[in-house]
Amino acid sequence: MELFDNLYDDNRNILPYDGTVNYYGKILDQVQSNHYFDRLMASIEWVNDRAIIFGNEIITKRKVAWYGEQAFEYSYSNTTKRALPWTKELLELKALAELKTGETYNSCLLNLYHNGDEGMAWHSDGEKDLKKNGAIASLSFGAERKFAFKHKTTKEKIELVLGNGSLLVMKGFTQTHWLHRLPPTKKIFKPRVNLTFRTIDNFQ
Repeated sequence: MELFDNLYDDNRNILPYDGTVNYYGKILDQVQSNHYFDRLMASIEWVNDRAIIFGNEIITKRKVAWYGEQAFEYSYSNTTKRALPWTKELLELKALAELKTGETYNSCLLNLYHNGDEGMAWHSDGEKDLKKNGAIASLSFGAERKFAFKHKTTKEKIELVLGNGSLLVMKGFTQTHWLHRLPPTKKIFKPRVNLTFRTIDNFQ
């Protein structure tokens, strides 16, 4: 099943079962979106992502950054990151995401994909540092890219295109039952910046 960017209802759950995903479409106009894209490219402390797989260190072309209201530690792929303090733009975008979704967030993992060759494999965001079944708000800037969900048991897939300035929220049991990915493509030559606002819960 494929969903198109201009056909959305932010109250509609785009998953058929076992989770909740709401797509808000483009919540910022093109001028605003391009402004934030430029500021994020220039002001964020981007670094190449690192992962330890079968004892070997893998350094990705994709770059990442981790920010939060405290120096939160966040561990995934056998590596640990310590959050940097919020920037002005991240605080503005966090406030916007909270206003739109009715949720609160205390941290943000950012990804920079330089072109369509760079993507993300199937995974779910179920790390122990995250609030269990907490909402994750995903803001996208720059190149439009296809985004996909796959049910862990039935293998049913849902696909949609995330546009410049768009917002998507995953919550409830989504991470328990669904995988998601950003598939690579040879058709995209421009960069994309993705912000995923999250809640770290160190008291679980």
